[in-house]
Amino acid sequence: MISSLTGSRPLAQSIAPRLTFDDVILPEATRRALDHALAQVRRHDLIFRQWGLGERYATGQALAFNFAGPPGTGKTICAEAIAHALGRRLLVVRYAEVESMWAGETPKNVAELFQIAREENAVLLFDEADSIAARRSTSPDFGYTREANAVVNVLLRELETFRGVVIFATNLAANFDPAFERRIRTQVLFEVPDARARARIWRAQMHSRTPLHRDVDFARLAEPYEVTGGDIRNAVVKAATAAALEPGDEATRAIHQRHLEAGIQEVIAGKRVMQQSLFSVAGGTGLVPVVAHDVLPPGFPTGAWALPLSTAAFVMALAALIVALVL
Repeated sequence: MISSLTGSRPLAQSIAPRLTFDDVILPEATRRALDHALAQVRRHDLIFRQWGLGERYATGQALAFNFAGPPGTGKTICAEAIAHALGRRLLVVRYAEVESMWAGETPKNVAELFQIAREENAVLLFDEADSIAARRSTSPDFGYTREANAVVNVLLRELETFRGVVIFATNLAANFDPAFERRIRTQVLFEVPDARARARIWRAQMHSRTPLHRDVDFARLAEPYEVTGGDIRNAVVKAATAAALEPGDEATRAIHQRHLEAGIQEVIAGKRVMQQSLFSVAGGTGLVPVVAHDVLPPGFPTGAWALPLSTAAFVMALAALIVALVL
């Protein structure tokens, strides 16, 4: 772990990469984009030193790549694979570790990360990068918006002078500040794999010692469930756990098709729960609670209760604040 200059908290996790591109199954277009990104890194010296463009363009030589796509599509694995292919360490940065409660410290932490990457010649990975590279506010009336704007300004400045490899991984590329667009060398889109790729991913998740029953059919699993590689991994672990907990002789215990079917259905159900919110818009008539209706009194007007509740909550919070200040 790499700590900040104060030694109070780690800023990034330093990894000796082990995963390679053989450990991830990608759509052909994504793999071509990654091969192109690697080729740029390997030809960087030729372009900017031997061909003299480094003297013409003193700034903007960073090899910044944007990996964008849904969770579980292989963005972090591919960042590690790139570091492995280059023979470099990988510095994994998450905003929660970089952010400081003290004004002015977060931008300093960002600058320090780039300095560490220079000294170690490491690949710098900003995971969930939309948190740190979000659009700047045009009216920074509060301290936290001024701090967020300062972080983006420092990040942009460092990208201008940095000559190493930076990877931004995000599920929400639309949240990036527009100024990043011209600083990104290559955009790599990670998509949900198709059925054929999913079948390969199901098979690749199994170890040579994993006991599979002869009724397991990966193609039958891949066709109906449009999920990511991360979802499949979680489903395999759930299936293995269910099979291991079944009664019977351990020597004959194995993972059946039914275990895998139940595992992936549980993963999908879990994702649906995470996507739910307390309120949803229905037919443009207003806010409707996504809750069981039998918890409400009979005849309660379900379409109009959201605003009064939110107003009441605000009044209660304001009253609590006033009491705290008086005491």
